[in-house]
Amino acid sequence: MRKIFLLSALLLSLSAAAQEKIEMLFSSPEAKDVHIDMSDLTRDPGITVYRPANPNGIAVIMCPGGGYSHQAFRHEGHDMAQWFNAQGVTYVVLKYRIPEGDFRRPLSDAEQAVRTVRSHAEEWGIDPSRIGIMGASAGGHLASMLSTHYSDSASRPDFQVLLYPVVTMDRSYTHKGSRDNLLGKNASEEQEKRFSNELQVTPSTPQAFIVLSSDDRTVPPANSVNYYSSLIANGVPATMHIYPVGGHGWGFRDSFKYKREWTGELEKWLREQLK
Repeated sequence: MRKIFLLSALLLSLSAAAQEKIEMLFSSPEAKDVHIDMSDLTRDPGITVYRPANPNGIAVIMCPGGGYSHQAFRHEGHDMAQWFNAQGVTYVVLKYRIPEGDFRRPLSDAEQAVRTVRSHAEEWGIDPSRIGIMGASAGGHLASMLSTHYSDSASRPDFQVLLYPVVTMDRSYTHKGSRDNLLGKNASEEQEKRFSNELQVTPSTPQAFIVLSSDDRTVPPANSVNYYSSLIANGVPATMHIYPVGGHGWGFRDSFKYKREWTGELEKWLREQLK
């Protein structure tokens, strides 16, 4: 009976953590409880907002990975909502348009996501100076691209969280599929440098939390290491955690051996944002 009582209490606390879910299409930013078609990634970008019962002022906007050809909405998206809400974090999953060779599509969608969340900050219990962008794999490229290419203060994230991110477009160590889908197979050297985000860091780039596995054979760890080095060289606060095994694409899956470690480190790091 004691075990049943404790389990029931845990389930109640977890269900209370995710207080409200709101979906918005960018073409109709005031619309609530709309259906966002996750299968069509060529149009109608939007966000799904998971609001905690007791918001702590922090918001995280997640960009799922998928090589800029699809999006892993579950383990690199919606599956994390309950965990973030339990920390008091307002969690937002971005559905961005696949680029099909036009980088402006996903970048403008990420900018619009930050602007939208910031415009609703008071309503949703968010501090407008504590809105972060997060991304996994190619979504990590989008998050780091926004962090280094934002167009104004309204679209600038206040921090970035990157899971095993694609960062560079350098052919020698990029993820080829992400590069080709973002820029096209015949991208110029100028375009490659422009969207190699490790080359675009400035002192105004937001602080970063980076996590990856050293045995990642899909996206070479040099993507993260070089980005981290560039952040430090520009005086941007950054922390990086590299786990010995795990490969690529683990997201929020329980099968990742170091899930407890990386989520625990992220929880502590986000708590620092409240000071």
